[in-house]
Amino acid sequence: MEKTPLWINQFSKPDSLTTSKSPNAETDVAIVGCGYTGLCAARVLKKNGASVTVLDRNTIGWGASSRNGGMATPGLKQGIQKIYKMYGSELAHEFWNSSVDAIDLIDAIVNEHSIDCDWERNGHASLATKPSHAPRLKEYGSWLEKEFGHSQRYIPKNQIRDEIGSDAYYGALTDDISGGLHPSKYVFGLATAVANLGVQLCENTEVTKIEKNDSNNFRLISSKGDIIAKKIIIATNGYTDSLVPKLKPLIFPVGSYIVVTEPLTKELQNIISPKKRMYYDSKRFLNYFRLTPDGRMLWGGRNDLSTDLDLDESSIRLSKELYTIFPDLAGIPITNTWTGKLGITFDLMPHIGQTNGIYYAFGYGGHGLSIATYLGTEIGLLLSGKKDRSPFMEISHQTMFFYRDKPWFIPFAARYFRFLDWIS
Repeated sequence: MEKTPLWINQFSKPDSLTTSKSPNAETDVAIVGCGYTGLCAARVLKKNGASVTVLDRNTIGWGASSRNGGMATPGLKQGIQKIYKMYGSELAHEFWNSSVDAIDLIDAIVNEHSIDCDWERNGHASLATKPSHAPRLKEYGSWLEKEFGHSQRYIPKNQIRDEIGSDAYYGALTDDISGGLHPSKYVFGLATAVANLGVQLCENTEVTKIEKNDSNNFRLISSKGDIIAKKIIIATNGYTDSLVPKLKPLIFPVGSYIVVTEPLTKELQNIISPKKRMYYDSKRFLNYFRLTPDGRMLWGGRNDLSTDLDLDESSIRLSKELYTIFPDLAGIPITNTWTGKLGITFDLMPHIGQTNGIYYAFGYGGHGLSIATYLGTEIGLLLSGKKDRSPFMEISHQTMFFYRDKPWFIPFAARYFRFLDWIS
């Protein structure tokens, strides 16, 4: 069993992708973070005439952009009904529509740049893990239809085999707009697209300090030379550190863990996932899963919020859950196990903002494939002057007392969410 992401094993950086050994001395916009957010922002900014340099302390897409499950579903980490109560009808509609538009945006980018990333929109199913969860799913689907005009279909337990090859669930809510792709192919496709536009990409280039100079521009001190930039975007999400001290208290990392099996036979694939859906269950400590493009079962989860679980221990936990839900897969070996960091905010909302003239976008909470694509594009449009507002800039940030660097509250939160799952 390999302790590396399947996606990178299957598709590493193409030889045709051009990167720079060191950054240019000057640029209009410097972007720190070479994942979905940074690359999508760079794409828009370059198309609108800016010179752009994207820097990453590791390699392109090294973080969550090559470690996620490859699933794009509507909604945000914070439930839309809670968002409705928090911000009112108008903003709730904007946030919901943004999450739907984000999936269409992936479509548009993939088609415009001919990115071969196994993108398919076969929909998703949200699954009730307890009898009490099924009526809630049905009511939620009716509420979405009434308030947003967004249609989802409720599937009762006696019909659930049409959607999934398991008897472990008590109902499902399906949505046909969702999609899935190969994350590594997508992030390298994005990188190739922006490099071809003329964006400078610098891997293994750590930015250690940011200063304002006398001309009111920024000076980035990096491991491969200094850069003068008119504007800066921090695009590091769950990997945000103290480079910009005011950002760290606004976001904290949470670990997500994944295992994948050997490829399944076509017959077994059709039994397990007859419609090739994306899946997630109704627990707070949820599991998400899907068939990969080459027919493996990918099973992910957050059974512990920490970012440093032992991968052997994680694999044992996750594979036990997998085989319990799908007894037909018992005995099929796990080939890969890995982890990545989600970026979570205290209101569970994505945010765009700026501090001391430095812009940022983060807080995707497990929806990074679509929402990072969307917010990266959004912040690019804002800095290009093509948009003058975003709802993601208009909501206030929350933080936790005494949180500056180490998220001391995570063990307490984990126990609380386990308790809520137990009593639900």
